[in-house]
Amino acid sequence: MFNKIGFIGCGNMGSAIAKAVCENGYGKKVCLADPDKDKTKDFVEKYGCKSSTNKKIAAECDLIFLAVKPQVMADMLKSIAPDLKKRTDRFVLVSMAAGLSMDTILKMASGKYPIIRIMPNTPVSIGQGMILMCNKGTAEEETNSFRKLLDKGGIIDEIPEDKIDAASAVSGCGPAFVAMMIESIADGGVACGLPRDKALLYAAQTIQGVGSMYIQSKEHPEVMKDKVCSPGGTTIQGVRALENRKFRSACMEAVIASYNKTIELKG
Repeated sequence: MFNKIGFIGCGNMGSAIAKAVCENGYGKKVCLADPDKDKTKDFVEKYGCKSSTNKKIAAECDLIFLAVKPQVMADMLKSIAPDLKKRTDRFVLVSMAAGLSMDTILKMASGKYPIIRIMPNTPVSIGQGMILMCNKGTAEEETNSFRKLLDKGGIIDEIPEDKIDAASAVSGCGPAFVAMMIESIADGGVACGLPRDKALLYAAQTIQGVGSMYIQSKEHPEVMKDKVCSPGGTTIQGVRALENRKFRSACMEAVIASYNKTIELKG
């Protein structure tokens, strides 16, 4: 469906999505534009992508990923708006900017174009990501082709746009929270005498395993927890320590703080 796929911006998130697309076999269809040429070099060498410019991607690609930070999105779109406006063929814009609605992106682009909004997270780069998705003005064939394009990146879930900010506070910001959890659990292991490399491996694999168990079984986390907590055993004492230190509240507050910051970005 999409013959030429452009990425304007190759930062952490843009690169993660580009990698998922390339790993799915579309590398030779991909064009990349970023002020830092080192960020596109590996893609060109490994996947056969083409190095390009913002304006060229805007003029030629039929799927255009707008992978720049929300703070610079307006200026970037203003610079390519004339190139988009000149086109007579059909193309689809893809935004992954936190806090910017599809209507806001189209207003910045000075046009009414088919648009898809995604909020992915960094594990997309290894095929274990969560990709939130909504769209406006796209045909069913375009939406299906887009999902196929990213299906190697992880789970793609369509969600109403008015819920995407809350969802992103969980899945988009969540990798940072989980990384802190891995580090903290491993620190506990080190304090008990484990070598750090082994403590990190055990903590990371445990968290990955529990997540996979939930995805497969949909068993409520409370039930999963209770199965590990034997009466008078070791685990329940650890759970008690977490409860005493308001672990649940801290996790909830982290998500809420991230959500509130997203709302602030809307201005």
